[in-house]
Amino acid sequence: MKINYEVRYAAHPQDAKQYDTTRLRDEFLIENPMISNEINMVYTMYDRLIVGGAVPASEVLLLNAIDPMKCDFFLEHRELGIINVGGAGVVICGTERYEIAYKEALYLGRCNENVSFESVDKDSPAHFYFNSAIAHTNFPNKKVTKAEAVIVELGSLEGSNHRVINKLLVREVLPTCQLQMGMTELKPGSVWNTMPAHTHDRRMEAYFYFEVPQEQAVCHFMGEIKETRHIWMHNEQAVISPVWSIHSASATSNYTFIWGMAGENLDYSDMDSCKATDLR
Repeated sequence: MKINYEVRYAAHPQDAKQYDTTRLRDEFLIENPMISNEINMVYTMYDRLIVGGAVPASEVLLLNAIDPMKCDFFLEHRELGIINVGGAGVVICGTERYEIAYKEALYLGRCNENVSFESVDKDSPAHFYFNSAIAHTNFPNKKVTKAEAVIVELGSLEGSNHRVINKLLVREVLPTCQLQMGMTELKPGSVWNTMPAHTHDRRMEAYFYFEVPQEQAVCHFMGEIKETRHIWMHNEQAVISPVWSIHSASATSNYTFIWGMAGENLDYSDMDSCKATDLR
């Protein structure tokens, strides 16, 4: 078993304007979160969100605390949201076992010890994508299926953005401290997500793109409304979105992405939208 991590510091928007392609990717792209028999994560200073992936192929993976956390166990001061984007898997939390199928989610509250990941079939391993945020109280653990999610259908094929938003770990479904997670599925023929774009100063966000067909790519747009940038991404890659940045994408095919947010406001609709004609 192997745990890899890196720390990403926050960037001022005035500084980010000067970044070239390589620097943008170094600061915001999480290129390889899903590696067999490894846990890989980024500890970002944007609301101290942790973004990571765990692929328990031939062994069980234990989610240990990493050095920057300075604590005895991973969830000592944190909450955790997990969504499985691979084969059937199991998350063990203390003495509880949670079977997590494809596109199902699990919330684990603060103070839970001994969290580990395993797959039902090593030849079709689970791919657990997770976000973790600081938590100041303990809420109950809960598995959430798509049937239990708040589902919203938006857009149109004519606008190339016909999509289904599955709000999985949000306050309408279960209590959390500051973490929210969900999944947006684009219909065939649609390629745009989150358009018109928006920002929200009250919380930061991370996107994880999956179901991106081989040989296809996603162009993720970020930056200030009047100073946008882009990052080309591929299947099972994640990107960090600061509070000052828009977060939107278009691709060469339809795809699915997981959004995760942390900050001071749990109101999903709290956002500052901009018109497509205002983007520069």
